[in-house]
Amino acid sequence: MTRQPVGVALLITPWNFPAAMATRKWEPAIAAGCPTILKPAAETPLTALLIADILVEAGLPAGAVNVLPTSKAAPISEIALADIRVRKLSFTGSTKVGQGLLQLAADNVVNASMDLGGNAPFLVFADADLDAAVEGAMLAKLRNGGEACTAANRFYVEASVADRFAEKLAAKMGAMTMGRGDDDGVQLGPLVTEATVEKVDRLAKDAISGGARALVGGQRPGGNGFFYPATVLVDVPEDADCLTEEIFGPVAPIVTFTTEAEAVRQANDTPFGLVAYLYTGDLGRGLRVSERLECGMVGINRGVISDPAAPFGGMKQSGIGREGALDGLLEFLETQIRGFLALPERGLLGILHRWPERCPAPAGAWSTVRSSGRSAPARPSKRPSNDFCRRASSA
Repeated sequence: MTRQPVGVALLITPWNFPAAMATRKWEPAIAAGCPTILKPAAETPLTALLIADILVEAGLPAGAVNVLPTSKAAPISEIALADIRVRKLSFTGSTKVGQGLLQLAADNVVNASMDLGGNAPFLVFADADLDAAVEGAMLAKLRNGGEACTAANRFYVEASVADRFAEKLAAKMGAMTMGRGDDDGVQLGPLVTEATVEKVDRLAKDAISGGARALVGGQRPGGNGFFYPATVLVDVPEDADCLTEEIFGPVAPIVTFTTEAEAVRQANDTPFGLVAYLYTGDLGRGLRVSERLECGMVGINRGVISDPAAPFGGMKQSGIGREGALDGLLEFLETQIRGFLALPERGLLGILHRWPERCPAPAGAWSTVRSSGRSAPARPSKRPSNDFCRRASSA
């Protein structure tokens, strides 16, 4: 069995982690021996161009890494995937765009890896350390300002501790300083575009109009910039849009549950399955619940789960395949099985045939059988001595 490079790879990355997203795809592709064409997001092309220059300066051959910045992603993808030379597609982005790319890839049956949208649940059981759960929630919710596919999107908290958890989380999120990223002391910067701010504001308003209460935030500030404050919503109705859409912003909607089964049902009630988080003081419960969660990654008592040494990816409409670790490398390799007929005069089979002549056994230890006209040793009547085994091996 051998593994061979799958071929020319088209890599499409999002804007939110421009260096990490590019290198996460380049690393396995280069290691596997695949030439690459990387199309970075229109919002963040410069990082990919710089890294490509560094890779060439480090000694990669010409043509191994190619960067194609464009604001016209759709036609570029169509042209690339229509070319029979492109044999691999690796995409990170929204599920909707990923579905369209899969349709394009189907015509030439292009090998595809998809890291798509998420709708991560964050479960807090009554036996959890609430302070630790709040710290984990801050990491899971506000990493990159909430603009991450791994961001906690829905908070399900056992009813008996829901008020305390919500108050602690609101106090933490309300204390964050919002402003320009290059100002001293700022902890929460702007969102990426006006459209993103409008979406986050719409989702918060929809929940509030349905009966939710904002313990902190919940309203877009005036002035310039794409800012939205850290927001904690309680009494969120189960049909609120913020529970079904990926928020991609600093809004934490909290829903209560009373039983473990209810928590699992609520967490799995989504077509997405990238990551989930759960906090509990009972390791048995943590393992039991994690096995029932329909997602590719589960953080038990921790708010950050992705790790370069571990496979990254989801289930359901959150993706196909994995990035990182050995799994990520295998995404850029094809497996070839080689079957052949060995000549009996050579190799192990030849040694077995020649044992009776070249390595005589003690009297009575071996007998000879006839098979297809050739002599072969039969099973020994007793175990040969170590000295005999050494002489046989050297034959």
